[in-house]
Amino acid sequence: MPVLQFIKNWSLPIAMITGALSYLAYSNIPALVPTKPFVTEFIGYLQPVLIFAMLFITFCKISPKALRPQMWHLWLLLIQAGSFALLTLCVAMLPDMPGKVIIEGAMLCMICPTATAATVIAGKLGGNTTSLTSYIILINIVTAIVIPIFIPLIHPHNGMTFGTSFAMILAKVFPLLLCPLIAAMLVRRWLPTLHEMILRCKDLAFYIWLVALAIAIALTTRSIVHSHVSIAYQLGIAGISLVCCALQFFLGKKIGAHYHDEISAGQSLGQKNTVFAIWLAYTFMTPVTSIAGGFYSVWHNLYNSYQLYRLRQKEKKG
Repeated sequence: MPVLQFIKNWSLPIAMITGALSYLAYSNIPALVPTKPFVTEFIGYLQPVLIFAMLFITFCKISPKALRPQMWHLWLLLIQAGSFALLTLCVAMLPDMPGKVIIEGAMLCMICPTATAATVIAGKLGGNTTSLTSYIILINIVTAIVIPIFIPLIHPHNGMTFGTSFAMILAKVFPLLLCPLIAAMLVRRWLPTLHEMILRCKDLAFYIWLVALAIAIALTTRSIVHSHVSIAYQLGIAGISLVCCALQFFLGKKIGAHYHDEISAGQSLGQKNTVFAIWLAYTFMTPVTSIAGGFYSVWHNLYNSYQLYRLRQKEKKG
């Protein structure tokens, strides 16, 4: 049916619009105000479950033995860690510089680790999900090391040592990386029938991601709506997040093309775990910078929609 085909073709923008409108509608219905604490708690549980499910399905399709570093991983890690370090040092040396919060927004966009959902899009586009998954693990380790080293230079926290910050970041990200991997290995070894059923569900991870995307955009909308930052600063943060998004997709694809892994490298550097970015801003930086993560979520998902559109056009011609 034309309607169903339209929904399938444009599922990403539809999920984004649904998330934004759902939050705006929900937050403006007075009768629903008493349910907000319950909904907030429910979303807090639902998001990790969806991420776990996406990674579990991805790991079921990947042999753990195939997870190994690639040369392009090193270049991408240097770009993320190096740009974050340089921007941090600039802010530390010029603490009274105008537009400081915009630079901090760029810092957040550059160091933010790859989204777990990047494996879903890379798989759709024909990329190497194994090399991308390896990068997700590596960038989370690097993030946990680099952030506690440099953030205290501009945002010192009393009692927040390197070890404390390192442990906080690992506790935030690694359970959602290791637990799906272990579960997938157990299913592969002891439940082969279930493993085969999961492998036959070709687009299951994609549809789970659509739900996660709608929720993420709803949270992004909430972050922007409740921000007390001036319109000028919001536009500045939106602009710098757009520049960071375009730059990272461009560099990722350029480097990846050199190593014959353009799609995976592009998604690794360009598609970000923006929920983690928002948490990072509130925990180690300032709430204002969380807006950068929110806007970045919009930009990288719009670009993903464009990439899927180009893929459909190419398939039609082919």
